[in-house]
Amino acid sequence: MAQASRLVKPATQDLVHLTVLRTERLSAHWMRVTLGGGEIDDFRPMGYDQWFRIFLPLGGDEGLERLPAKAHKLFGYLRYLRIPDGMRPVMRNYSVRAYRAATADAAAEIDVDFVLHGSAEEGTAGPASRWAETCTPGESVVIIDEGLAFNPERGTDRVLLVADETGLPAIASICASLGADAAGLVIVEVPAAEDALEFERPAGVEVRWIIRHHDDKPGEPALAALTALGALGAHELPTGEYHAYIVGEQALPTGARRHLIAERGLSKDQVSFCGYWRVGASSPTPKSQLAQTEAHS
Repeated sequence: MAQASRLVKPATQDLVHLTVLRTERLSAHWMRVTLGGGEIDDFRPMGYDQWFRIFLPLGGDEGLERLPAKAHKLFGYLRYLRIPDGMRPVMRNYSVRAYRAATADAAAEIDVDFVLHGSAEEGTAGPASRWAETCTPGESVVIIDEGLAFNPERGTDRVLLVADETGLPAIASICASLGADAAGLVIVEVPAAEDALEFERPAGVEVRWIIRHHDDKPGEPALAALTALGALGAHELPTGEYHAYIVGEQALPTGARRHLIAERGLSKDQVSFCGYWRVGASSPTPKSQLAQTEAHS
């Protein structure tokens, strides 16, 4: 089964150079990094769950300067891989948690929320978590806009939004983009109660937080909460036609999409979904980062 529905592409996918403006620890497992400066005026906000490739300078700014155009495409990616290990930036995918347009008193800014896994101090964090924990104002990054997985043409008046913690920034941004009269249900699974970061939403959108137990596979509690709605009454789902959006560990969107189509009779055209990650798999970690981790262990 496909791992993502058709995406809404951005107007441009040029390299955009930005700098870290500030950081904020939101909880034990959340760090917010605010980006701006540089080429921020070249960024075109789309709202909803706009996401991007981000290149983190774990090997210094020289690696960022050697990034090829279209580094997210096949031939550009092959050129990216030719950047020497230890200099090559780490590439990851993240959502725009919030965009603030420029005003007379301040330049435009982008908030990016990072889920923290492990500890930078103890050497157990992955490359992105380590960078988010330790980056300082003035550091450089590069992003490439990738557009939306939430397709507004499928509806914004009635929504069903389901995610694990990795999808929380996207869901929060979607809710901020909905009209005041929108209604629906949000199910978000998080590893701990303190990770249930509240966010603004229309009054008609209900949020249910699901706390994942230590022995649960990520995504399973959220999927169970969704499928249990039938036992409690179909009225708990949005009334009439609605737009379903499911993201997170890949088994969650795959299972939820199958359930909504086969058991709830929802049309495939009304479901936006994307597998963000998979248990037991991750993006390659540079050898230099592995060596640094081993040195801390």
